[in-house]
Amino acid sequence: MPERRRGAALEKALLDAAWEELTANGYARFTMDAVVQRAGTSPPVLYRRWSDRDELVRAAIAHVLEQSRVEVPDTGSLREDVLTLMREINTTRARLVTVMSAHLASYYQETGTSPSDLLGARHEKTADVLFDRAVARGEITPEHLSERIKSLPFDLLRHEILVTFAPVPDRVLEEIVDTIFLPLLR
Repeated sequence: MPERRRGAALEKALLDAAWEELTANGYARFTMDAVVQRAGTSPPVLYRRWSDRDELVRAAIAHVLEQSRVEVPDTGSLREDVLTLMREINTTRARLVTVMSAHLASYYQETGTSPSDLLGARHEKTADVLFDRAVARGEITPEHLSERIKSLPFDLLRHEILVTFAPVPDRVLEEIVDTIFLPLLR
């Protein structure tokens, strides 16, 4: 007889099951019942925590993002910080970016949200630390840092992942940073 899960262990199992269901079948075929079956639990256990599938989807995405959190690099230069962060995202989140775009398209359509609504605040805080450090070191001036420019290397990385459905070659990351992004800051 399997051991009964409680508290954080149960919640993790439920969120893992929800994410597995999303990645296997997409949002269009995502149901609370399928998550219950995948988690090996009962509907009341799931509904006590999340009242509907949209709420569960948001929780599952937040759970996965938390599990795949990337550290803010501090290499001493903006170029290396941005490249290091892009490389980390590229190796740890390429599948996540693909799943969030392809499997959740109907979620975004139904809820009127976008991937940036789910990822935006977390990404901005990480990137802001990099740019604040670069300004403090005197590498760049704040007037060159619009939100669009700050997000540009990461937007281009996401685009590359979505076009190829694979991690991006390092030479492409360097090209994004050296020939597109950094020249905009000068």
